[in-house]
Order: sequence, then structure tokens, then C-alpha cells
Amino acid sequence: MDIGSNSVRLVVYEGLTRSLAPIFNEKVLCGLGRAVQTTGLLGESEVETALVALRRFRMLCKVMKVGRVYAIATAACRDASNGPAFIAKAERICGVKIEILSGAREAYLSALGVVSGVHKPDGIVGDLGGGSLELIDVRGHRVRSGVTLPLGGLALQDSAQKSLKKAERIVKTKIAEVAQLQGGEGRTFYAVGGTWRALARIHIIQSGYPLRVMHGYTLPAADALAFVRRLRRLVEAGALADIETVTEARRPLLAYAALVLEYIILTAKPDRIVFSTFGVREGLLFEMLPERVRQEDGLISTARKMNALRARAPRHADDLIDWTDRFVKAVKLAETDEDRRLRHAACLLSDIGWRAHPDYRGDETLHVIANGNFGATTHEARVFLALAVYFRYAGIGEKNQPRTGLRVLLTPPMVERARLVGQMLRVGHLISAAHPGVLPATHFRNQKRKLILTFDARIGNLVGERIANRFKQLARLVARSGAVEVR
Repeated sequence: MDIGSNSVRLVVYEGLTRSLAPIFNEKVLCGLGRAVQTTGLLGESEVETALVALRRFRMLCKVMKVGRVYAIATAACRDASNGPAFIAKAERICGVKIEILSGAREAYLSALGVVSGVHKPDGIVGDLGGGSLELIDVRGHRVRSGVTLPLGGLALQDSAQKSLKKAERIVKTKIAEVAQLQGGEGRTFYAVGGTWRALARIHIIQSGYPLRVMHGYTLPAADALAFVRRLRRLVEAGALADIETVTEARRPLLAYAALVLEYIILTAKPDRIVFSTFGVREGLLFEMLPERVRQEDGLISTARKMNALRARAPRHADDLIDWTDRFVKAVKLAETDEDRRLRHAACLLSDIGWRAHPDYRGDETLHVIANGNFGATTHEARVFLALAVYFRYAGIGEKNQPRTGLRVLLTPPMVERARLVGQMLRVGHLISAAHPGVLPATHFRNQKRKLILTFDARIGNLVGERIANRFKQLARLVARSGAVEVR
């Protein structure tokens, strides 16, 4: 349970794992921090709305038989003089202790959330809530000390008395004082928080971007700066009053969120903006994991979970990983660490669509992977994985190309590599019928420019014309001729 300055939210996860899977998510926009800056108090009606929401959330936890409940509260509750009284009532309703996060701890947990949801992050995390803005530097798993500022959407609207000109003066002064932003030049700024996500949603729709996944959506800083300035002008002109992609309660905060992001970009001079749906809640749970689990690759962990839940024989994926490793070594295929990581993830995801009708397995898995609720990967990597598994099912022929606009997110070489990985998976699955223990009995050897796939004699009867043809097609993709033999 997350008691924020703007919304109160319940998120129920399948379990405490490296690969978090939310099975329920509900928020109520209560606006607890609406007047805290000027009155020092949580409003009576806002408090009542929040308590009603928490009663429902407590009952939902009983209905869903939730095993363990954690509750946190942020800026509005820590800043308001009647915050302790509200928290006491909330604790009686929730039946658990509510941790009121300090600004420093809120910044730290936001950074951990980004660490859990972004592969090897390097930059500054900014978490914009209703009451505050947290800024903190992160590099890999190393998190530095953070700072909190009263620049959340509701707080800024309140302190500026709903004047954007006053708000701009406040933001300009506050942002200029933040030492953490001085180390942001040329790096990434990770934007966390619902109102910034609303900005990203508007940009996705207006630009015609083909993937509607919010996490990992990336903009060059110059494009983001031009967008937030344009959005501010539209808000001032009343042109965004009825925008349907953003909830009515959040629309008045868009201009303030745009203003804060504008001055962060001008001050920190980042190279790009990455929007993250992983924040304080995910950081709190990530902190609870054993260190060895925290060090796991989030993408591979998620792919393993999907493999375990959906594949016919999950252990076969490890055979595929080893088999494709040997193929790459045999043909001396150039691979970066990221190339190898994505190939391994594709192996783990390669059998998740088998229950679909054969004619639609490619399309279904493409959409499942491209739109999956997971992190630790970029949009380009999502599309690469989706295409690789699509080609595994549909084939790589010209008539089998996917009917999707997602390919525009990849360079032509990335599309070709997806075809290659997809063809590896096609051959591997055909040899073994997705059954573990078969692929280890096959081997690769080179005979000048010919690549030969050798079957141990004990499984020699598996060799057939279809396997030979499919392997020759794979060999041609790496500029080799191909042959199959039994020894």
C-alpha cells in the first residue's frame, strides 16, 4: 500500500522475486498533498477519501489472501502537521505499520526501483510525486545520496497559487541549488512518477510511436525539451483541457511536471530521458531480496519465469542456450555481451506460444513479448526478442514477415540478427521436438566454408530431409553451405 501525496495505491505481486509480477493494481487519486505547502495540513475531504480507499484495499488483501502487506507513506504525510494523526487512523484500518519515508529514503528506494527495472543504469533518477521531487545519482548497483525538493505537482501548484509564472521562478531557484544534477551531463535522466508517465503517454500518441509500453520509453534530451516547452504553451492556451489519455485529476499537473523536467534538462544537460515505471514500490521489494538475487539479470530472470510457466519442457531452453552458444562459436559469429544476453533470453522465450493455433503462434508471441510487463530491457531489445521468437514460429521467408510497425524501431542489421536467432531456434526445436536431452547429442564442425551438423549415432534416426533443409537455410544466413551427418 503506497500512500502518496496525489494517489493512494494498492499493488499485489505474485511473490517477492527478482522478476516481480503484479497481479492487481488499483489507485485512487486522493490529493492528500493538495494544500500542505500553504496550510501545513492534509485536507479533511482528501483524508476521508484516502481512508475509504484504504478500507477497500484492506478488504481486497483479505479476499486475495495476500501473505504479507507492506505500507509506505511519502511527502504529504511527513510534511503535514496532522500527518501523524492520519497515519494512526490508516494503520488501524490497514492492520500494519506504515513506514513514513524520509526524503532521503524515498530517493534511495526510487533509485533501487530503477536499478531493478533498468539494465545497468547510469545517470540521475528523478521521482516526481504529488508532494516532492527526489533526485539521486545511480551507476549500476551503486546508489549515491539523494535530495528531496518540494516540487511535486500538487505542492508546486499550491505554493505557486496556481500561477505558472510563479511556479517557474520557484523551480528555477530550487533546481539551480541541486548539486546532484551537476553530474548529469551526457548521461541518462530516469523519469519516475505518474505525471511524467502521463507526459510520455501524450508524446507516444502524438508522435505515432508504434509501441505503447511506458517503461523504457526513451527520448533524446533535445526532443524532450522541445516537447515539454510546447506542452506548456498548449496548457497555457487551454488546448489540453480535454485530453483523454490523461485522467482528469492529473491534467492540471501536466504543466508543472513539464516545467520541472524542462529545468532539469537545462541544468543537468543529460543525453536522453528514459521513463521508468519502476520506482519506490519496486525499490522497497528489491531491497528485501538477498544480494545474490539482486545481482541477477532482470530480463533473464523474467524470461526464465515465463519459460517455467508456459513452455512444454522448461529444461529444453537451457539445451537451446548451450546449442546456440556452440553454433555461434563454430561460425565465429561476432557478438557483444548484449547480443548474447538477448539470444539467451530468446531461447528461454522460444516455446511460450505453443498452445496457440499454429497459424497465429508467431503473431501471438510477438505481441506477448513486445508488450510484456517486465523491465531490465530497452524498447529495441523487446522488439528484437519479439521478432526473433516470431521468426522461430512463422519462418524467415519473405512471405512470413510480421504484420506490425514495430520493425521501424530496429536497424536493418538488428532485424537480420533477429532472423538469424529465429532460424537457430527453428532448427533446434525441430531436432528435439522441444524435448531436453537431445540437442547435447548434436555437434558442429567446419569443413572449409561448409558447416556440418553431426548427430550422434544413438539419435541418428532423427535426421530427415526437413531438418537438413532447415539447417542449410541457417548456414546460408552466416554465409556458409550446410550439411547434416550421423556419426
